[in-house]
Order: sequence, then C-alpha cells, then structure tokens
Amino acid sequence: MSGAVHRVSDLVARGLVKSASVASLDELVARYALAITPAMADLIDPDDPQDPIARQFVPDLREADTKPEELDDPIGDGAHSPIEGIVHRYQDRVLLKLLHVCPVYCRFCFRREMVGPGAEQVLSASALDGALDYIRNHSEIWEVILTGGDPLALSPRRLADVLQQLDAIDHVKIVRIHTRVPAVDPARINDAMMDVLAATKKTLYVALHANHPRELGEAAAHALARLLRAGIVLVSQTVLLKGVNDDVATLTALMRRFVELRVKPYYLHQADLAPGTSHFRVDLDVARALVSQLRGTVSGLCQPAFVLDIPGGHGKVSIAPDHLAGAHVLDHKGRPHEYPAPATGKPDFRG
Repeated sequence: MSGAVHRVSDLVARGLVKSASVASLDELVARYALAITPAMADLIDPDDPQDPIARQFVPDLREADTKPEELDDPIGDGAHSPIEGIVHRYQDRVLLKLLHVCPVYCRFCFRREMVGPGAEQVLSASALDGALDYIRNHSEIWEVILTGGDPLALSPRRLADVLQQLDAIDHVKIVRIHTRVPAVDPARINDAMMDVLAATKKTLYVALHANHPRELGEAAAHALARLLRAGIVLVSQTVLLKGVNDDVATLTALMRRFVELRVKPYYLHQADLAPGTSHFRVDLDVARALVSQLRGTVSGLCQPAFVLDIPGGHGKVSIAPDHLAGAHVLDHKGRPHEYPAPATGKPDFRG
C-alpha cells in the first residue's frame, strides 16, 4: 500500500520518531507489529509531540515496560477456546477469529501478542472448517462475531466464503464484524467488498473501532454511508486511552460524530491489561468521573456503555457503581474479582 508505514525507517522519514531511537524501536516492533495506513499516517501532525493519532499507532519505548499485573491474554480468550478459531465465552454467541493481521496495529491492542505478520496470518482451511462445524453443532449460538485481526482485511473472496457458510446455519441469526477498516482504510469499502457484505442473508452488524474524532473524516463518512445504504447496522467501539481521548471535550466530539454518521455509540472500554500498555490506562476513578461528566453533557444517543473485561476470561461488565465494591468488580454471574489500579499489584484471577 503506497504511503503505508511498516518500518521504523518510515517513521523517521516522516519525522515521527528520532533517528537515535531506531535500534530500540526496531527491537520493539519485532515483538509488537507496526503498520499505519496512509489514511492514518496522513492525519498525524509531526510537529505535535502529543498528537492523539500518533499515540495510537507510533511505537513508544514505554511499551517495553511490562507491569506485574499485565497478561499476554488479558481478557482470557484461551480459557474459552474449545477449538482453534472459536472463543465461546457467552452461551448465545461466539467469536470467530479469522485472521491475525490488521491494516493498522494499535499500540494498546489486547491481542498484541497474537497479531501481526507471521506464518499463520489467516485461519487455515481445516481450522476454519472445524470452527464452522462447532457453530453448526451448537444450536444455542445465535450470534457470530467475526474478529481477529480485522475481518475486513480479508479478501472479498475469503470473506464471502465465510458469510455464505454462516448463511446456511439456521440457528445463527446475527453476524457482527469488529473492524477498524472504514476509518483507517476507507478505500477498502469498495464495490467488491460491498457486494459481499450486501449479499449475506443474516442480519449484519458492523462494530466500528475509533478512538478520536479526527479518525472520522470525509473518506470514513463515505465508507460508512455505503454500509448504511446496504442495510448494515453500525455501532461503535472505543477504548478510553490516556493522552488520546481522556477528556470530556474529546469524548463528546467523538460520540457526537458517531451519531452524526448514524453509528450508535455502543462500548467505551477500559483499556485492558495487555503487556506494555500501562501508559495508556486511565485510573478507574478518573475514568468513571469522565463518563459521569459525559452523561451530563451529551444526548442519550451519544452514551456508550462503559465496560471492563475482567482479566482472566471472566467476561465484560458495566463499570457502574453497582458493579464496584471497593477494589472488586462483579462478573455477569455475580462473582467478585480483584481489579487493580495501575501498579497496585497482581489481580486475583481465581474467580
């Protein structure tokens, strides 16, 4: 992709990192992949050391600092993976992890130990067959969530094959696609991709991940409009990130922009305990205060659910006062789990 950033030398050429940092950053991106699409790279202001787009995608040497409480699999996908490619955490829905690559690699990604260039970029044909058989054989599965990696990084041909096979499973009624593509690579929402998405017989939702209003410019708006015209329901996902969107003005602008583009704000995530990401996490008390201020500032249409994925695979909960008891959170079964603020020690994952 012309203009894409894949190497530290590309960052130096754009004036986004200093040449003196190259050796250390090369070592870092060998572990945590680097990719920035032209659409995102062109948004970065090289003269702003606090640029919120750069902060999301440009590697930072602080990523080498792994805190004791951080985990390779912070939301516990592995604990709920009965077969390769499937995560079955909740009874009526599964994640179908189709690939391990993305058009951009977020520096805070909770799957950063699993995604990136490598030998097994796409779920093999045999593994995909096994995953689809699992879905066929579990009639309680009402919703299939396509994730990865980014499902819209697949070729239209590969994606069409998956959607056609899901179309043939009667008990699956909803297909949801988690993606950053309409914002970070809007040109990919082209005729070929739209033909595939529009052809599915299932009710199709696209959950768009965006963290700052500058990500939702005119090209992104055009891509989202194409999805809407095809009858696809759009919802949003945002991660609360220090230095990116941890202020009421930015969150207000982002949520209003979603609504203006007919994307329903869905989830605002507390950043997960992924390795080397402590500099992104907002203190829970501060985060809850921000969300409280947001509630008093913008329309109810602009209100996402503020949620936390309990480390260890215990599921997602709303971070509201009734879910907090001191330093504990309650999972969807009412069980308490320890959740530390940064640098307060290891969480209790016994559950």
